[in-house]
This record gives sequence, C-alpha cells and structure tokens, in this order.
Amino acid sequence: MSTSENPTNTTSLTGSPKPGHLDIIHYTLICISAFTVLTIVLFGILWFRKYRSLSKTIQQLSVKGFSQDPHPPSPTSHQIDDSKETYLEKQKSKPSTKLLWKPPQQNPRVTKEDLNLIQLMKSGKEGAFYKAKMTRGTCKGHTLVTCKIAKEGVSAKQMEKEVSIMRKLLYHKNVLQLLDWNTAEEPFVLIMEFVSHGTLRGFVKTHHEKLSANPELQSLFTIASYHIALAMEHLRSKMVVHCDLALRNILVSRFPWEIKVAEFGLARDLTRMRSRRSTRKKQHKERVPLRWYPPEYFRNNYYSFKGDVWSFGIVLWEMQTFGSLPYPSLETSEQVVYYICAGHRNVAPDSCRPEIVQIMKNCWLEPYTVRPAFSELVRVLENIIENDSDYVDVATQVMNTTED
Repeated sequence: MSTSENPTNTTSLTGSPKPGHLDIIHYTLICISAFTVLTIVLFGILWFRKYRSLSKTIQQLSVKGFSQDPHPPSPTSHQIDDSKETYLEKQKSKPSTKLLWKPPQQNPRVTKEDLNLIQLMKSGKEGAFYKAKMTRGTCKGHTLVTCKIAKEGVSAKQMEKEVSIMRKLLYHKNVLQLLDWNTAEEPFVLIMEFVSHGTLRGFVKTHHEKLSANPELQSLFTIASYHIALAMEHLRSKMVVHCDLALRNILVSRFPWEIKVAEFGLARDLTRMRSRRSTRKKQHKERVPLRWYPPEYFRNNYYSFKGDVWSFGIVLWEMQTFGSLPYPSLETSEQVVYYICAGHRNVAPDSCRPEIVQIMKNCWLEPYTVRPAFSELVRVLENIIENDSDYVDVATQVMNTTED
C-alpha cells in the first residue's frame, strides 16, 4: 500500500541517480576531456611546426654558409665543404664571450723607465706600490702618480683581470683611479692617481702620538670609516667583491676626508663567475689574508659581499688600535683559523666609542646572512657623524665670544 501511494520512493530505494543529473555529469566530463585533447593537439602542432622551421634554418645555415641568395643553385659536395670551412673560420674570428673581461690589446704606453720611483708605499707578494714621478711628460695630466709594479711570477692575465675590474669601477672619490697600464711586457705596471700620505695603516702608526692627543680622534676615525664604507658600497653596486680589504690596502690623500680603497689583485667580478665559492688552487691558499677572512671561507670555501663586511669590521679594529695585527696573541695560521671558527673575536679597545664597537660586532655576526649590508653601514655612520656635528664645545664658544 505504501508503494502505490508513494511511487517516487522506489527510485530512491534502488540507489540510482536521477536521469537528468547523470546527463549533466557526463556532458561536463566529455567537454573537459575534449578541451584537454584539443589543447594538447594544438600545442603538439605548434611545437612540430616550430621544430621543423628551426631544423630547416639550422640546415640552411650549415650548408649555405649564410648565403644571401634566396634561390641558390644546388651546391656540390666541394662547395658544401668550402662553405662549412668558411663558416667555421668566421666563427673562430669572432671574439669569445669568455674573454670580454680582458682590456683591449695595447702597445706599451708607459714602462718602468718612464717613472722615477720616489718612495715605497707598500709591498706585497704580487707587487709593490710606489710614489713616482713621470720622467717624460705627464700621464693624463698627472706628473706625480702612484704606480704598482708587479713582481716576478705574476702573469699578464692576472694583471689584465685587475685592470678590467678597476676600469669597471669607473670614477668614485673613495676608490683609487686607474690612469694607465702596461701588461704587454714585463715588469707589468699600473699607473694610478697620486696619494700623498701612503697607506692608512702606515699613517696611523706614524702619527700615533699626535692622533692619540687629539680630543676629536673618534670623530676623525668615524669619518674615515664612513669613506671606506662608501667605497665598498660602490663596489657592491658594481658586483665586485674586494677579497683583500685591510688597512694596508687603503690609501690616504688627506686624513680623514680623502680615503681611497686600493689593491684589486684578489678582487672578483661576480658577473663573470658561475659560483661564489673560491676557485683558488691549493698552492695559492697561502696568499689569502687569513686574519681578515670570515669563518664561512674556512668551513665552506665561500666568500661573498658579507665576507667584505667581515673584513670591514677588522679594518675598524685595526684603525682603533693604530695598525695592530688582528689576533695579536696568535702566531700560526692554524691557530688563527681555529680561533675564528670557534667563535672568538678581536676585543675592541677601551678607547673605542660604543657605536663603533657595535658596528664591529655586527660585522662579525654568524651566520653571514645576518651581517649588515654596506648600504646600512653607510647610513649608520652618517647618523653618527651628524650627531657629532650637532654638539659644540660650549666652553670654547663662550671664550671666543668674550674675546670678541
């Protein structure tokens, strides 16, 4: 009786869906499948046509040798061989992209005989810096210059790489400017702008007593640090890693206002490298300035811009200690590497202002990713200098007013 009174319950009890609902699902699935198949077919046709066109183009270039005739005659086997040889010769004659960093070939425009060496400024394992005077004429208007003379064993390629990096940096007031060079014959020579007071390390050591007696010493050191940071910020914008930032590689024209970063013998242009990991051979590792290098270099053979930030912290420490050797209590390279990797750091001198101490600690943070960028260091040092300029010696001002 319930069945005859409610016939719709039979369909629901059998569990079969409504016919209308089934048709909608089927139609939807069919449409989706058809659209997918159609899309795949279209992409396949496009890819096949592009492949045929590319294959045809490659075949024409390799056989016809870039012929300009739209309907050339059928080439013989000798003509095909000749055209292939011509094409290969053209390819060989093109400059290789791997050598784009090399400066253009030049006839020697300046040699050691053109220079009168006045004073040795610094000497390293790759070359020596001299104050020099041009004996014949000038070098781009400069009579007094700074020159670097490479030592025996330094290849022309090493010097050309250094020239390439210095030319890429263009002009910056805090980077030593390259004027001329000779990498065509030994001894290889780089001619740079003149600096009057040698290295910053030599300057602070020579004037230790005078600087220590200056009540504005910390302000002077802060200004010098600011100019070094400006130079390193410029290197970062050019994708150049210095890899040898130290007080001995910073030159002084007028302390503390004219400070110039120099010595790019170990510098690397990251736009020309596949990896930032060091590619130096084991026999060259003794050239690495271990006391200025970060722990990630010793652990993973890795050096980046944050490695230069670490070295900048060492430079600040050197300046505050008037050119002392970092980690002075350690004698061997093994002791230095172990000490750094164990998390130990240089102890800031008591005379150092707290703001600079904090910058040092930030530069030596681990992991290297948490160290500040040079743009941030420039901003912090700018704020310190501005704060220094806001304060005036009141006693001196009152005395001057009374005298007037």
